[in-house]
Amino acid sequence: MKHKFSIFLLALASIFISCNDREKETNTNQEQTETKENSSVKVDEFADIKILRYEIPGWGNLDLKEQKLVYYLTQAGLAGRDIIWAQNYKHNLKIRKALENVYANYEGDKNSEDWKAFKTYLKRIWFSNGIHHHYSNNKIKPDFDKEYLETLLSETNTELSGEPLEVIFNDKDAKKVNLDEAEGLLSGSATNFYGADVTAAEVEEFYANKKSPNPEKPLSFGLNSKLVKENGQLKEQVYKVDGLYGDAISEIIKWLEKAEAVAENEKQANALGLLIEYYKTGDLEVWDDYNVAWVEATEGNIDYINGFIEVYNDPLGYRGSYENIVQIKDFDMSQKMKVLEDNVQWFEDNAPIMDEHKKEEVVGVTYKTVIVAGEAGDASPSTPIGVNLPNANWIRQEHGSKSVSLGNIINAYSKAGGSEKLKEFSHDEEEIELSEQYGEQADKLHTALHEVVGHASGKINQGVGQTKETLKSYASTMEEGRADLVGLYYLMDPKLEELGLTDDHTKLGKAAYNDYIRNGMLGQLTRIEMGEDIEEAHMRNRMWVSSWVIEKGKEDGVIEKVKKDGKTYYDIKDYEKLRELFGELLRETQRIKSEGDYEAAKNLVENYGVKVDQEIHKEVLERNAVFKSAPYSGFVNPELVTETDESGEITTIKVTQPESFEGQMLEYSKKYNFLKEDAGAE
Repeated sequence: MKHKFSIFLLALASIFISCNDREKETNTNQEQTETKENSSVKVDEFADIKILRYEIPGWGNLDLKEQKLVYYLTQAGLAGRDIIWAQNYKHNLKIRKALENVYANYEGDKNSEDWKAFKTYLKRIWFSNGIHHHYSNNKIKPDFDKEYLETLLSETNTELSGEPLEVIFNDKDAKKVNLDEAEGLLSGSATNFYGADVTAAEVEEFYANKKSPNPEKPLSFGLNSKLVKENGQLKEQVYKVDGLYGDAISEIIKWLEKAEAVAENEKQANALGLLIEYYKTGDLEVWDDYNVAWVEATEGNIDYINGFIEVYNDPLGYRGSYENIVQIKDFDMSQKMKVLEDNVQWFEDNAPIMDEHKKEEVVGVTYKTVIVAGEAGDASPSTPIGVNLPNANWIRQEHGSKSVSLGNIINAYSKAGGSEKLKEFSHDEEEIELSEQYGEQADKLHTALHEVVGHASGKINQGVGQTKETLKSYASTMEEGRADLVGLYYLMDPKLEELGLTDDHTKLGKAAYNDYIRNGMLGQLTRIEMGEDIEEAHMRNRMWVSSWVIEKGKEDGVIEKVKKDGKTYYDIKDYEKLRELFGELLRETQRIKSEGDYEAAKNLVENYGVKVDQEIHKEVLERNAVFKSAPYSGFVNPELVTETDESGEITTIKVTQPESFEGQMLEYSKKYNFLKEDAGAE
């Protein structure tokens, strides 16, 4: 889990990360309304997006064989780039290829406002891997009209007509992922995981009738396929060499085979071999075998994430989005955080959850800070900064998991700076001071606790199904909220001071609690349009956690909602009591997961995490309007350039930086163009 795993620190301050959070904005001095951003990090800015670059420190310390492994793994990831476009929406590839042809061949007036709007629109869909916003899931609206686009198409001899043209401008397929059951989880979602005539009820019945060979090790049914109807019968179109997206998968395999040949050790090579077999066959038992082998391959300097993994883009939580992240160990930072890994059982044993929901033995959790060397698919250009995998509960329980923090990505965010909002939304000077002194440390520890302890903790009761079956569309937000609550509960525990992770657990916890409540109730509202409900899973969990503790602590005055000079603030009065409330909510959230209590999950999320106070939302948007920096950030990838000898053998691999965002996107489309325009479309 990311945190696309959830990933995913928001624009108010350095608050925390969850598995699928996509952007991080640093908490910097806020005397000005806009800081000067480091030009060596910032590549571009358009609409609501900043494009940054990241470095690969320590590249020169790898030997040539290790560098080759990294190169082959990044090429494997990029080879599947078109898959995420096809998964996100059935017309994405056709639209992208048409607009790129216009961009490359138009010779008319490039100083007009319409052309500038066209460029911005193209950059926005590059960033989102499709025509729907990467975070809100709303369809991106162009600031030019249909007639102008038709002129561009005509003047560049570009073909785009019918629904793929009309959908850019009309209200059809308005949301990529819709989680409002009243709108229809599938009929209201544009994501391309199901046939147009497939219903949510049919999907649930279809998978309810599938049985795993070993019920104790349930397969991830639906993870690597599209479910369609053929002659009125449901059928899976499996992602594999001779199946759906086969042309791109063949290219992925080609590079994975090269990587297998230069693997650092036998366990790593074995895992890569199983991943190759999985891509060839689409066999979900092989996928589980691969994940077990991958978790247990902990030696070596290089690691990677590759496959159809996170299910956030499926409103029903079955189907995985394609992604790739290639990683190099950051030995210094990983050693510092190993203390949590070594003490994970203590945290499990002392958690405020029911004893019957605790794991007797937390197995094989590893936590590392890594250096990213390349990303693709659902991890790029918008990237997580923390990941915890695999997602299968039984593998995590029996074999453990890997948690990573993407150190150089976080560092690039820090160098980029951003808009200064802490003072605007903080209640008083003490709150500001705590965040400035302990906010960054609290972020890192919350990330580690969320990933290492949170996602590894707790167990599902015997005979209870997986959360995608029991909690359904609420599974993702419940899991991310549960992991958040584990972190929040322990951030004010003296154990952190005892372990040498902070010099003052009380101030650390206060800073973390201030930042979390401020962001959950105010800060994240800058990311949705006026009048909208909250739909993104991580935004929902921040809201339902914050709203629940505010309501439950109201009688005791734990958190006060304050109006000052016409502005709303949240002032925490009793931090110890708030910690108790976080513990109570964690206990209930774990119970819901362990028992598969769908109605309780639905009530918690719908009552506390969806609806927005419109008066406060309007106020927040007005207060935020003075800050100019784009609220979302993403990255271009460093480019690995090879030099070869006369026989074609690689002799050197150099790291360079792309000159521009559009240059890299066009180069990717040219070099990794392995799917037809209508791939995956019905």
